[in-house]
Amino acid sequence: MYQVKEKAENGDASELGFVSFYKKLPSKGEDTIRLFERQSGDYYTVHGPDAIYVATHVFRTHSVIKYWGRQPDSLPTVNLTQAAAKSFLREGLTAKQLKIEIWTTEGGKKSGKFDLSKKASPGNLQDVEELLFANSDILSAPVIMSIKLSKKDNLNNVGVAFADATVRQIGVSEYVDNDLLSNTESLLIQLGVKECLVQSDPKEKDIELGKLRVILDRCSIVMTERKSSEFATHNIEQDLNRLLKGETSAATRPEFDLKVAMGATAALISYLSLTHDDSNHAQYALVRHDLSQYMRLDASALRALNLIPSTHEVGQSKNMTLFGILNRCKTAQGVRLLGQWLKQPFDNGHMNVMAFAVKRQDLVEVLVQDNNSRHILRDDFLKPMPDMRRLTKRFQRSIASLEDVVRVYQAILKVRVLFPMLGPISARHFQLNGLEHVETLGRYADMVEQTIDLEELDRHNYVIKPEYNARLQELTEHLSNARDALDKEHRRVGKDLDLDLDKKLHLENNPTWGYCFRLSKGDAKAIHNNRNYIELTTQKSGTFFTTKTMKEVASSFRDYSEEYQKEQSSLVKEVVSIAATYTPVLEALDDLLADLDCIASMAEASVSAPTPYVKPTVLDKGGGDLILKEARHPCLEVQDEISFIPNDVSLVKGKSDFLIITGPNMGGKSTYIRQVGVVALMAQIGCFVPCEEAQLPVFDSILCRVGAGDSQLKGVSTFMAEMLETATILKSATQDSLIIIDELGRGTSTYDGFGLAWAISEHITTEIHAFCLFATHFHELTALAQEAPQVQNLHVVAHVTARDSAKSKHDRDITLLYKVEPGVCDQSFGIHVAELANFPENVVKLAKRKAEELEDFGGTYNYDADHERPAQCDLVETTHFEPSKYSRQEMEEGAKLVEEVFRTWTAQKSGQTGEDVVMSEAIEGDENAAQLQQLRAIFDQYRPRIEANPWCREIIESL
Repeated sequence: MYQVKEKAENGDASELGFVSFYKKLPSKGEDTIRLFERQSGDYYTVHGPDAIYVATHVFRTHSVIKYWGRQPDSLPTVNLTQAAAKSFLREGLTAKQLKIEIWTTEGGKKSGKFDLSKKASPGNLQDVEELLFANSDILSAPVIMSIKLSKKDNLNNVGVAFADATVRQIGVSEYVDNDLLSNTESLLIQLGVKECLVQSDPKEKDIELGKLRVILDRCSIVMTERKSSEFATHNIEQDLNRLLKGETSAATRPEFDLKVAMGATAALISYLSLTHDDSNHAQYALVRHDLSQYMRLDASALRALNLIPSTHEVGQSKNMTLFGILNRCKTAQGVRLLGQWLKQPFDNGHMNVMAFAVKRQDLVEVLVQDNNSRHILRDDFLKPMPDMRRLTKRFQRSIASLEDVVRVYQAILKVRVLFPMLGPISARHFQLNGLEHVETLGRYADMVEQTIDLEELDRHNYVIKPEYNARLQELTEHLSNARDALDKEHRRVGKDLDLDLDKKLHLENNPTWGYCFRLSKGDAKAIHNNRNYIELTTQKSGTFFTTKTMKEVASSFRDYSEEYQKEQSSLVKEVVSIAATYTPVLEALDDLLADLDCIASMAEASVSAPTPYVKPTVLDKGGGDLILKEARHPCLEVQDEISFIPNDVSLVKGKSDFLIITGPNMGGKSTYIRQVGVVALMAQIGCFVPCEEAQLPVFDSILCRVGAGDSQLKGVSTFMAEMLETATILKSATQDSLIIIDELGRGTSTYDGFGLAWAISEHITTEIHAFCLFATHFHELTALAQEAPQVQNLHVVAHVTARDSAKSKHDRDITLLYKVEPGVCDQSFGIHVAELANFPENVVKLAKRKAEELEDFGGTYNYDADHERPAQCDLVETTHFEPSKYSRQEMEEGAKLVEEVFRTWTAQKSGQTGEDVVMSEAIEGDENAAQLQQLRAIFDQYRPRIEANPWCREIIESL
């Protein structure tokens, strides 16, 4: 609490006093913005660096900045209207991930006392929830997590606690993690964490905490440092006993034995100040989160598969992410649940995920096949449903209105009609079998019908029935009599003045005078000098007057109205209190509606796709192959002006569980491998998939290595980021994982990159035995198929034609067909792509010349002008053969034979006498012919051995 001496809000004295007060405030982080409420919330001010930030990012001009106080210590100040402040807070807490402090004044405008009344952060919106979302729904759950790390037997023992204030639930987990903290990264992704509390002790430099900070940054999670003392467990039992439902002591719960997690829980409760809000007492549930119950996804997979829009992508086209494609939800709770499903595909933790996915798919199938039921369910029933959890929180905090009570009542009426519709759905989905319990809400409906005057709803009046309370009924009668008396006096005065009641003499309820009469200025002469009428005021709208009788009746009406409002408010609190007792049932109903909304949303997305999705066959973990027919990428196929080319995918254990995809730049390699990951995830959450046919096993994780950007300000280069992601894959993957690698090893030298790519590929295929798709420009990597039979080479097809100088300025014209077929493509056409990108002509020519120069560098292992791969031999122009057709022994023997042929030819040339040389030089024009004839003679000598080797035979035939 701080005191500011000020005489007037906008006077110089108040500004000087505020400047002095502001400079004494405790320091704050750069990511924290302080707002000061003025005139009871009519507007807000921001000051100092915060004012500069708001002027730059909200108004985009510094002309709005004013300066309070005297130079040189003046304080930059910006005013925000109430609407602008709410908009800024909403944007700052969600997209910009800022922390907010709101300081308010006590006693209104003239008070000089400022107090920090509200604090908010991306993971903690409790204090500002009603301010920001009073007329809108919260579409994403603001999950906040606390992490405590401890070392035990040289292992990382991680304890976490997380809270979602929307559902009033505290989750805990404790597990052993590897040195890369990959399990922790997966947990952060699963829960969709917005903010994370970590220990901060300047005396300790913990390497593991440094790694955790890197992970939080990679996942775009706000990090909040807290003192280590807040992670102590001295008061955790007492705090949990206050917060948790039921009468069971916290110490007897199995979760309490997770000591490291309890330390994290203590810090979380302290940061959120949960025990300070009485409405939280006995309302929270404590659950244990099992990391193995869900498919593991890391930050790289989230980006590679385009699952959820990042904070920087909010507002972009919804078709850019899988969430945007599938989100056809009609309710806020449905939107939140769909995001949770995408980040938490079930794994075989505690249930048969195959059966679980199939049950969801059965539901989707029912709604896909029955268009009429799907439209009725979505538009007539789900669309008007309120966010039950938000309303129950308002009930419990006693800040709800009768309108909130009525919204729940109207939802219950809808559910009563919905129940018979869901017969076939309920029978096929275990989660809906409890739908009949919704009928217990009939008592809620009876309560509303007995207490609220439903006839007044058409006039948007939400009032208690007079007959509900004897005193209220008495006051209602008094008010009715008073209104009759007002009308009677109105008629008497009209008759006395001989004025028409509808056109001349108006009875009005004036804010200042209460009920009185109004005449136009022209008609006011009728009451001039008449002692029976008391003139009150004259305004543009006319002259206001009253009578002694009117004053008495109006005063009586005002008194009865005030008493009636007090009685109404008391009864409204009573009704809201009764409604709060239905919280458990309403929350169960909310879960049911969210589940139905997600199922209906996936069904709608499945039928409205350019080519409808199909129901996949899901096999149990480790029990089958991945076979996709005509697979498509759901995000790309809906883009404007794109005709998507589908492809088949076949991953068969022991035969083709490692696919190497080569091909031209822009040919579709990345799309091909990523769409497999997207389809696998869609199938595992129970959705239909964009294929003609699909069979997939259950995966325990989808691990991706895709293009990484520099993070040099954080000390992480492109190559280091690439290696960290790959290390996570190698340490986390199992035989039940799906691995997607796109262009590994390009961040270092060609030889180092190729060596790493080969070693990593060999380790995955021989040690891990996971399904893997590897897109690469290292064409030499395709030789791995000769050593490991489970490796299969694929390539994207490109049609190459010679240049028609009249039609094309390029050396070769390339048509990308975006089809994936077996075999190897030994060209990447990098320089040609640069031409397509309209590089300057001199740059393209220089690139070709330098590439040609590399042919003579490094002997037989050099670069070809138009190839990004090392050439096979600088003496023979190689053709487009497929190495996979020949064994490694055949190619090695053939290479030795070709080398022997050329050495023999060279030896014969060098063995010529001086006379021979003079003679050959004298025969101008016959020199090349003679050498060619000599070479053919040598080939005839070696012909039997050459024809016996198929690799050599194809080379000779191509010459």
